[in-house]
Amino acid sequence: MNIQNSARLHFRLMTQDDAQLLFELDQDPAVMTHINGGIANSMADIQETYIPRLISFTNKAKGWGLWHTSLLSNNEFIGWILVRPMGFFEGDSNTLDLELGWRFKQSSWGKGYATEAAQHIANTICKMHPELEALSASALVENHGSLKVMKNIGMKYIKNYIYNDSRGDHDAVLYRKSLK
Repeated sequence: MNIQNSARLHFRLMTQDDAQLLFELDQDPAVMTHINGGIANSMADIQETYIPRLISFTNKAKGWGLWHTSLLSNNEFIGWILVRPMGFFEGDSNTLDLELGWRFKQSSWGKGYATEAAQHIANTICKMHPELEALSASALVENHGSLKVMKNIGMKYIKNYIYNDSRGDHDAVLYRKSLK
């Protein structure tokens, strides 16, 4: 699956060859604040953890993966949009409910790029796969930027829950857009 350009953005699926871009994006503590408390990922983290995870859920035919997002005006990489089955790594993957996620450079925040990219990619994938039942996203409750994107693309609040990682328990929310 290819995704055509939106008004301001260009998209392509990311591969293991994009490790350097993933690394660079994850060096900004502000970008990583709601991911892991602001700690930069090392290149070893990218190569040993994130690239294998990326490879495991990428499916070009279905549009699953990380969608490299760059500006049409100068081809600058500004971030990515995640598309994969909800629950992919929890063992109860649902291919009719796709998880959307995003990570963008701080320099691109507040300009509507994440909303534009997420909406455009979601619309394209939904047209290609009319069997889809829902699009979902989750974020920590204090991640107001991501919550705004979720609302802007038509997702509705579903529930609060506790997200647990190596740093402990975190208050998180789940949003969903029903397609049926």
